[in-house]
Formats: sequence, C-alpha cells, structure tokens
Amino acid sequence: MAKLRRDGCYFWVTWLTRLLAGEDACEWSAWFRGRHDSRSWDRVPGDFDQAGWQMAHTAMVNETRERWEGLDHKVFTERQNGFSLRGNAGTLGGRPDLIARTGDSGTVIDVKTGKPNPAHVVQVMIYMYAVPRAMGRHQGVVFNGQVAYGDHVVDVPADAVDGLFVERLSGLVSRLGSDAAARRVPSPGECRFCPITAADCPERAEDEGPEQGLTTDF
Repeated sequence: MAKLRRDGCYFWVTWLTRLLAGEDACEWSAWFRGRHDSRSWDRVPGDFDQAGWQMAHTAMVNETRERWEGLDHKVFTERQNGFSLRGNAGTLGGRPDLIARTGDSGTVIDVKTGKPNPAHVVQVMIYMYAVPRAMGRHQGVVFNGQVAYGDHVVDVPADAVDGLFVERLSGLVSRLGSDAAARRVPSPGECRFCPITAADCPERAEDEGPEQGLTTDF
C-alpha cells in the first residue's frame, strides 16, 4: 500500500511539463507520485531502452557542453545542476542538463534526443524560473533557455517566464500539493505512459485500440 512521504510533497519538473503544455490532462498521476513515498508503490513494467537512450543523451550533452565552452562560458553539467525549490504546497525538484554562465547572464539548456515537443520548452521555462531561486551560485542571474535537438535548437528568451507563466505554474503546484485529490482523467493515450498500476489507480485505462464509431452515409 502506498505510504505518504514524511517530508511533504515533492514534484519533479518533468511530471508537470505536459500538464502545463496542455498535452496531458490527468493531474492525479502527479498528485499521487508527489505525495507518496516512491518505494511504497509498484510500477508498471516498461520496455523503454534506458541504456540506449542514456548513451545517446550523454553524447549529445557532451557535444553541447563543448560548444558552449567554445563560446567562453563556464558550463555546469547534469548532477551539478540538481535543485530543490521549497514552497508552501511542496518542493519542486529538477536537474537541467546544462547551465552555461558568463558574468551575470546565463542560459539553461536541456538536450532532447526525440522529436520536438512544446513540453520541452515548458520544461526549460520552469528551470529558468527555479534555478536562480533555488541555487545560491546562480542567485540573481537572468537566464535565457535553449532546447537542443540533434539538428537544431529552440531558443527561449528570458521574458517568456512572465507573470502569467508563474501564475499557471504556481496554480498547478498548489493543486497538486492539496490534500484534496487532483482530478483524474484516465485515457489510453495518457495511461499507457503512466507508471501507476491499477492497484493504486483502479480507473487506469487500458489501450484497446481506436474506438469504433457508428456508420454513416458521408
């Protein structure tokens, strides 16, 4: 049986990006994971090639780091970038792939091996907001952002993280940190990527292929 975390709610940035981007609708999954000890509930077995992805991602991170170092930036890499930003509703945790600094300006870079996706930009925007607030060495720095793909980059200007974005991010974290369960919106498209089993989510939807509709004359 899933047990509540002893130190309050904890949400990884990657759990929030598709919700903020409007690509996912089921906030309950992030609510459940954020409130419960990760060792206390079973996960759906996956067939993702973690080793293959890790090698490809590491190669891209190294290439991107070398490019920014060639532009005379000091570059912080992966595990140097882990942060925990505490708030009233819970703690927001994340780890950008790269943070490039020159003086009082910087760029947060996340490397993606897959196809471009709006949620990737949202992820970088959350990092741009959180890093200078959660990490002492970057306090006061104004960050731009960048999503780096294999064949192109997407730049994210600092002013993209405006009041409206912060309001939406704060609202989502507040809902996820509430004692009242967040909305549950089960669908095959989302549930197939959700790690929570039917033991904890009886409403979990199974992928049964496209729904067959009625016939018509047109």
